[in-house]
Amino acid sequence: MEDIEAIAALQDPVRRRLYEYVVGQGREVGRNEAAEAAGVARTLAAHHLDRLVEAGLLEAGSRRLTGRSGPGAGRPAKVYTRAGTEWAVSLPARDYRTAADLLAEAAEEAGLDATLCAAARRRGEALRGSAAPCADLEEAVEVLAARGYEPHIEGAEETAAGADARVVRMRNCPFHAVAERFPPLVCGMNLALLEGLFGADGPVQARMDARPGECCVMVTSKNNSH
Repeated sequence: MEDIEAIAALQDPVRRRLYEYVVGQGREVGRNEAAEAAGVARTLAAHHLDRLVEAGLLEAGSRRLTGRSGPGAGRPAKVYTRAGTEWAVSLPARDYRTAADLLAEAAEEAGLDATLCAAARRRGEALRGSAAPCADLEEAVEVLAARGYEPHIEGAEETAAGADARVVRMRNCPFHAVAERFPPLVCGMNLALLEGLFGADGPVQARMDARPGECCVMVTSKNNSH
């Protein structure tokens, strides 16, 4: 029931806009910023943001948004970030998480890393189908967003030599719960899946580059890979 109630909290369109904005920033967001992004008054934004905290979808904290400390720095403001809890609804109830954990445990014990990666690469190729590989990072972002990775582009547009120095990083790993327990196995599978999705000879390339709190894979232009 808690999962259903949490997801039901997003039924309100204003609340959903606020939630999507906060989680899309990958950092703490203050009430004024969220209200402006959602196009609503600060008091209404504060009400909905606090309801999202109560539902377990956001976490609240406080800090001085001026970046200063000491006398004259102003009072700490309330800020919001995505909650670490995962929510899922299945009617009737299903327990795919346990099945995934058991399968990952068995694969790891049997040393099936290479077999799993080969299967993941084939699945990525099947998902791409007859479509051409992504032409650039912007197209890669669209593909990744459709699969729940929450991608964003980082870096400068061009280097002095003219090569694309930007990279795509992902704030969400769709396999996060299982990856926490079996990181080498699941992260390797994730990389192989994206390698198949983007193609070995395509203009963009997936490679391993784990960072705390983000997906273990990043995507670069092939001429910027190293």
